[in-house]
Amino acid sequence: MISVRKIGGMLRQLLPNAPQKTSSETGTRLREDARYRDMYRHFYVDPEVHQSILDIREMDKLDGRVKMIHSRVARDIIKGGLVMQLAKPDKAVSEAWEDFRRRCQLDRHEKLKSDARGLVMEGNLPLQIIVDDLNNVCALVRMPSETIVPNVNNSGQFKDVTEAYWQHDLVTGKPKAKFGLWQLHLVRFDADNFDDMGSLGRPFLDANRTTWQKLRMTEEDLVIRRRVRAPLRLSHVLENASAPELEAYEAKVIGKQSEITTDYFLNKKGAVNPIQGDANLDQVDDIALLLDCFFSGSPMPKGLAGYTDGLSRDILEDLKRDYYDEIDVLQDTLAYGYQQAFHIDLLLKGINPLEADFSICYAERRTETPNQAADRALKLQALGMPQNLIFQELGYDPAYINEMIAHQANTVNPYPDDDVTPQPKTPQVKITPGNGRKGESGTSIANR
Repeated sequence: MISVRKIGGMLRQLLPNAPQKTSSETGTRLREDARYRDMYRHFYVDPEVHQSILDIREMDKLDGRVKMIHSRVARDIIKGGLVMQLAKPDKAVSEAWEDFRRRCQLDRHEKLKSDARGLVMEGNLPLQIIVDDLNNVCALVRMPSETIVPNVNNSGQFKDVTEAYWQHDLVTGKPKAKFGLWQLHLVRFDADNFDDMGSLGRPFLDANRTTWQKLRMTEEDLVIRRRVRAPLRLSHVLENASAPELEAYEAKVIGKQSEITTDYFLNKKGAVNPIQGDANLDQVDDIALLLDCFFSGSPMPKGLAGYTDGLSRDILEDLKRDYYDEIDVLQDTLAYGYQQAFHIDLLLKGINPLEADFSICYAERRTETPNQAADRALKLQALGMPQNLIFQELGYDPAYINEMIAHQANTVNPYPDDDVTPQPKTPQVKITPGNGRKGESGTSIANR
């Protein structure tokens, strides 16, 4: 076990956002328009952040396209779940991670998707670290980000790490709760200034709100235009008809409009002439322009949302590659938040997380297909890379893989020995440059 003083020293190292008591930093981290920000935060939450979150929630509720973007991005982020990668086997850390993941429900996709969706929709993910009476981190509670206010000074640093974040009551305007820096970890996405602790993240579709409003208005106008101007109209002309005769004829015609086939009989000189509806209802270039503007500011390409007119496959592949790069950034951002919480759990168990070489990440990276990942692993093996490092590149825990290899070998061995790990046969991997798709190198494997 480690002492309380040593835990405090390691805690300061694990919380990089904590201000240093003595340093050579001078000047301020704040922009000119944010110098009086902390003064107003004593009374209410940042109105820009609050309003942007409410607008995005309304967009997600009213528009299926926005809901699909948020849901699909969150789904792509969490695919495969969270894994811990150890550089060398450590039974204590592995057991602590499995218990931590089970207690915090990080093994459930509903929890992971809720956190990922909240980060994409709100731009921030405040995770409150809940500790039980046995000094175990038992839950990571997602707090409403529009109520969280960083307690920073004029230089953008925390005034007091024991009260790093406040939760404002939007009804009374007073702080409802105060959190220490270790107690609430705020994951920020695309903050205006990362080094400014008072600069909150921005929702992914924050800058698309105006375009979305124009798109919705134009689509509604299109429906009204089709409803009013599309139907066929008839012009009834009765020459020298008196007003009573015209009214009687109008009432008779209107009374028969519900019939499928209507014949008109006139005893005066007249005519029934059709008036064609609007012939330009197919001209929707304004809606197409707004759709392009909307999806150009979203992480998802328009082709993945079902709008594939005029989009070639090669261009879609390039757009998907850029989209998956964005997914990788979101995965790393989220995984770091969970890793910080796991560091706190290890400290409470008396384990120094700085001495354990591990990282928390998502199992699958979205920048490549499973075939591409396997091909890359085989090429790394042909270069002589260590086997454990190859497992890490594929998103697996090397310690768990080695344990399962030994267990599988002992199941078919009549004299199993848990202390001896059998050496598997190493396949021969050959790489032919320029023999793959799009000029990539081809890979061939021989197991004999």
